[in-house]
Amino acid sequence: MRVFPGEPYPLGATWDGLGVNFSLFSEHATQVELCLFDSAHALKESTRIVMPEYTDQVWHCYLPDVRPGQIYGYRVHGPYEPARGQRFNPNKVLMDPYGKAVVRTLKWDDSLFGYEVGHAKADLTFDKRDNAAFAPLCAVIDSAFTWGDDKPPRTPWHKTVIYEAHVKGMTIQHPDVAPEHRGTYSGLANESVIQHLKELGVTAVELLPVHHRVDDRFLTDKGLVNYWGYNTLTFFSPDLRYTSFKGRLDHVREFKMMVRALHAAGIEVILDVVYNHTAEGNQLGPTLSFRGLDNTAYYRLADGQARYYKDFTGCGNTLNMQHPRVLQLIMDSLRYWILEMHVDGFRFDLASALARELHEVDKLGAFFDIIHQDPVISQAKLIAEPWDLGEGGYQVGNFPVLWTEWNGQYRDTVRRYWKGDEGTLSQMATRLTGSSDLYGHSGRNPYASINFVTCHDGFTLHDLVSYNEKHNDANGEMNRDGESHNNSWNCGVEGETDNADIQALRARQKRNLMATVLLSVGVPMISGGDELSRTQRGNNNAYCQDSDISWYRWELSPEEEEFLAFVKSVVAIRKSLPILQRRKFFQGHAFQDPERRDIVWYTPEGMEMNEADWCKPGMKALGALLNGQVLEEMDEKGRPIQSDTLLILMNASHTDVSFQLPGFPSGHSWKLLVDTAEKILPGSQWPLESALQMMSRSLAVFALS
Repeated sequence: MRVFPGEPYPLGATWDGLGVNFSLFSEHATQVELCLFDSAHALKESTRIVMPEYTDQVWHCYLPDVRPGQIYGYRVHGPYEPARGQRFNPNKVLMDPYGKAVVRTLKWDDSLFGYEVGHAKADLTFDKRDNAAFAPLCAVIDSAFTWGDDKPPRTPWHKTVIYEAHVKGMTIQHPDVAPEHRGTYSGLANESVIQHLKELGVTAVELLPVHHRVDDRFLTDKGLVNYWGYNTLTFFSPDLRYTSFKGRLDHVREFKMMVRALHAAGIEVILDVVYNHTAEGNQLGPTLSFRGLDNTAYYRLADGQARYYKDFTGCGNTLNMQHPRVLQLIMDSLRYWILEMHVDGFRFDLASALARELHEVDKLGAFFDIIHQDPVISQAKLIAEPWDLGEGGYQVGNFPVLWTEWNGQYRDTVRRYWKGDEGTLSQMATRLTGSSDLYGHSGRNPYASINFVTCHDGFTLHDLVSYNEKHNDANGEMNRDGESHNNSWNCGVEGETDNADIQALRARQKRNLMATVLLSVGVPMISGGDELSRTQRGNNNAYCQDSDISWYRWELSPEEEEFLAFVKSVVAIRKSLPILQRRKFFQGHAFQDPERRDIVWYTPEGMEMNEADWCKPGMKALGALLNGQVLEEMDEKGRPIQSDTLLILMNASHTDVSFQLPGFPSGHSWKLLVDTAEKILPGSQWPLESALQMMSRSLAVFALS
């Protein structure tokens, strides 16, 4: 086979229409061999090519006789000195970190480890077995695709409604999706699935990780999988397991078709990405890619003990963001998914780990600096999960401009309030209005707050109001995994389904929590399936459950249909009212005259809240008047925005409360929009200063008419 020097950039395997350029970074390797395989089932490579060129720590060559579809891997030579952090082992075929299409998933075998598994000296030993029959492999791709008139929807943040979804879980049981497309990218692009999203009113789907992952060995030994996908092996290839096509490269094309279909419906695609760690784990993990390519460059190693890894993620390792080539890898990955795959944004898992320059979290870390100056990535939607497991890792409110954050304080406050905990009133008011205490000081706006009460991690909404304790026995860890604190809503005896009062309270709490998220200032996020009353039967850590524990159920009972209709109606209310899509924080007491204020807080007696009221023992009812008549915001064309005035009433106490509707302003009446107690029909008119008898733990919304 003809071999030419080629170029050190771009990294990865690049088809130029005539041949393929192979380029691989390894700072400390002494030799790199490119291995070509005839098929994904091959037990051994058919060709080995010593890469002839080494430029700026990059090994490269050009093969004019290679075409898209060629399967390949690498063998990398260098020192094997685990105590010094060096773990080169040329007996192991390694996957290209820039591989665009994984075409063979790994099959667990002891030969995948660089050391002798079971040896008394563990990872200090050197394993000579060849892993070629079991290693994951990539193929060269042709990136050509007919995008047609595909355009990013570019929904403004303040108009965004996010739906967190799992590609397989959402569609594997959908009756309108053909069996061969269920659980795939094509399934998510199905007309009925997209219609559900449109009718729900969401503007963006946030997909749990779709970068190709590894199912942990301890899970496969138990017959389980890494269902959520937070165990990334490559940052470029869509997960092979979500494809319905059979061709070698079709999963790349199928992903693009999914994005194109969602865009055509006006729905953005946000990817949950895991750049903080990889699937190789700690020093006892397998050698699949980064570890064998250049362990000291790719990973954060323990100070003075380079055999071990710094672990800010709880997953065994942390990527070395201090190394420029690792930064380049992540930036190249992000740009690839935007420019080549047309995605609209990213949610960064354990994002605090990406900012760690030294031991402490550094808000102005190199990762954030380089994203801010990037003309492509800086224009995408950027969402941080603002914590990791290291010291000082909880960073809610501390990310820079351009970033939004999963607001963990919002989740905790709203849950505590509706549970009926004391002392939550002032915090609840702050969370409802965009969390200015967290985001106002840094020049960010209310939409920096991604508001949610449930997500993939933890109880579903239905389970949150139904179970006092977790039930994770199916995970095979004797129910020791997952959050252990009590998430009860004091709804009664767990599992009792015949008690009508308990059932009614649970249904009301579901409406309260969902309505609160959708009526709060900020960006609401619905956990996929919550609108369908999805249950995991009390499992609050279903990361390993690729089963009906996790899958969405589309056959709904009459009660579940009613809740779905409720969610749709409240989303529609949110989207119709600019006062709930504010781009600026409320000013509160900027004016003495209540009619000139943008927000006024009321007690159940119809009086303005004073300082003592906020701290009053037993005070769990609150009214918020959002004054649309003084909404001083402009639309994209500079025209003043008009909005209704809203009155939001909440009663989290265990007893009914008589709430006096304020007489503001005169000459109008109140029109009921929402009543989570569902004892009053929406649309009914209420005179000013009349009283509403609010049921215990209920929420009501009125518009001035």
